[in-house]
Amino acid sequence: MSHVAFGDLARQAADLGAELADALVRVASGGWYVLGSEVRAFETEFAAYCGATACVGVASGAEALYLALRALDVGPGDDVITVANACMYQAAAIRQAGARPLFVDIDPATHNLDPALLEAAITPHTRAIMPVHLYGRPAAMPAIAAIASAHNLPLIEDAAQAHGAWCRDGDHQRRTGSWGALAAFSFYPSKNLGALGDAGALSAANEDLAARLRRLRFYGWGEKYVTIEDGGRNSRLDEIQAAALRVKLRRLEVWNAARRARAGWYRELLADLPITLPIDEPGHVYHLFVIECAARDSLRTHLLDHGVGCDIHYPLPAHLQPAYADLGGRSGDLPHTERAAQRLLSLPLYPELRRDEVEYVAAQVRKFFG
Repeated sequence: MSHVAFGDLARQAADLGAELADALVRVASGGWYVLGSEVRAFETEFAAYCGATACVGVASGAEALYLALRALDVGPGDDVITVANACMYQAAAIRQAGARPLFVDIDPATHNLDPALLEAAITPHTRAIMPVHLYGRPAAMPAIAAIASAHNLPLIEDAAQAHGAWCRDGDHQRRTGSWGALAAFSFYPSKNLGALGDAGALSAANEDLAARLRRLRFYGWGEKYVTIEDGGRNSRLDEIQAAALRVKLRRLEVWNAARRARAGWYRELLADLPITLPIDEPGHVYHLFVIECAARDSLRTHLLDHGVGCDIHYPLPAHLQPAYADLGGRSGDLPHTERAAQRLLSLPLYPELRRDEVEYVAAQVRKFFG
């Protein structure tokens, strides 16, 4: 073996085969392509899966974040607390809504928002909290939710990388998408639950928020062509994507179990090396398998040279990005976030990855360390 791809969506498509083709033909022959029966059915099924009251399909995960802020009336003069290590989608959505992102450092063990730092970050301008369930690991939602409730602040979960992930609420398991007032999901093709193009959704804690989101995604119309109740936009989930997602949702638990199995293979094969492996938790669904290594860049070069696809998620935190320089972020402000950006490396992990491929990746990592 000389090559292991970082991702291979063709394998998933081949596995779905006729079932996926039948769903697409059903839509094509039905003659209704936007906001029809497939979208409504997917919204019902995904809300039930998450344990949420309702679900509203939208055009993408980024749109979901923005529309969540709009639905909660977040705007100019408001601050939204989030993290800086999860690319820039959260900050971009907050800015787009007219508000200001306020970044809090991460827990170095989980790479998610550190709840111990949350309360001190809340000010009179704070309007919402946006935790991110990064890499498939749920954020510390019981602690975060308790703080948010104490300050009467809504939670917007960024669950783009955590379809089906869960954490405990007392004696019960609660999936991502059921903790906040709203939760934003991306169905970008590489996600644990991925569409055949851009697609997204919001889960909602009550029907009033869901009704407002349905208006916001469709120009703000209360009654089509007649009454504009909110200043909305065009952000609709189409029927083809919804049909494909319905097929895939039925496989999501099996796929997540397969991801966890492959993460276990990596643990077995990389256990004694000078790298930090992700802490395993029962509710972690391993959208990515991310290791921490002091010689990250050299290891990455070695792996790429030997045919192993790998990537960095994410190399420059949002608080240091030129687009957010006006916020006054400086190197050293978020030490754990910045350290992670310099040391984390994502290895191949997807449900169809074979054992021999994981062994090859592990062998190349071992070879780097001699």
